[in-house]
Amino acid sequence: MDTLRAKSKQAVVLWLKGFKEACCLHRVVVFCFRSKQLAIRTGQCFLLNGFIFLGSIFVLNSLVIPTLQWILPYQCQQFGLQDPCSIGLTSKVYFVLRFGLVRFFYIFWFYPLYLLSFVLSNIWYSDIAEHAYVAIGRDGSADDLLNQKDLSKSQDSVHLDKPAGIGGTILGFGERIYSVLLLSVFFVQILAAGFIPYIGKALAFVFNSWMYAYYSFEYKWNLDELGLDKRLDIFESHWAFFAGFGSPCILACYIFPPLVSYGVMALLFPLFVLTATGSNAEQVLDSQRRTWSNEGLGRLPVFYLADTLLMRVLSYFFEKLQLRQEEKKET
Repeated sequence: MDTLRAKSKQAVVLWLKGFKEACCLHRVVVFCFRSKQLAIRTGQCFLLNGFIFLGSIFVLNSLVIPTLQWILPYQCQQFGLQDPCSIGLTSKVYFVLRFGLVRFFYIFWFYPLYLLSFVLSNIWYSDIAEHAYVAIGRDGSADDLLNQKDLSKSQDSVHLDKPAGIGGTILGFGERIYSVLLLSVFFVQILAAGFIPYIGKALAFVFNSWMYAYYSFEYKWNLDELGLDKRLDIFESHWAFFAGFGSPCILACYIFPPLVSYGVMALLFPLFVLTATGSNAEQVLDSQRRTWSNEGLGRLPVFYLADTLLMRVLSYFFEKLQLRQEEKKET
């Protein structure tokens, strides 16, 4: 019981440390002052996702829909008609017109804008992380530079395992593809967890926090050239910290409807990419590890289910591909 209480306390402390680290948004201002390109990219994200996307939703809900309701009203008393049959027919026609015009707005504006925002934002997030990384290396403080040196030392064993030249490039490309597939399966796991009675929403919240924390740090890990095994080891060994780091973004998204929550997430996510890129996570985790006399919480296999399902699916497809190749050789 004492061990469980100590572990629970460590988990809460690390969660709070991660939450606090994610809320260090002052780094965004510092990095934007250091890099003009970073300020431009961040401004473009705010313009597209904040002013245009969320602004369009605001215009739709505050201006377009109320205007349609005024021109094509719901209540039959506003028609000024005495015949109940004509009132019912007019009400149905007005309903179809309102519904059709709103759908027209969604199909020809919101959905194309959503796709454009999704594509451009993913490109810009990578640029934002790279510019922030350069800003840290050029004008970073002594503590930041020491942390990067410590981190590079911890990566030596990873780089030694990677082949040099084109082999290492192919391996890195394969790891990126597998990482995308892994997170896609993990997203399906999140959707499935939401249907579990009683605890489904809580589980989905924790899983979403982990997913967005991983996304936030993945840009930094790509720039640090960390292998996939090393990333998963870091993430799953400090699962409480990363659950706390991803919570602020998810809390903001859970407040709003789905389409608005996407706009809010797309607006806030580059801020968390910047805080993750300039994060002193390694220093925070090392200090906590020295504070506790034991080895910490231990590794939690966060991606075990997603990894197992993905490996089985890939094995199935590879087996089918081999069978087809053998059949072609025989024929």
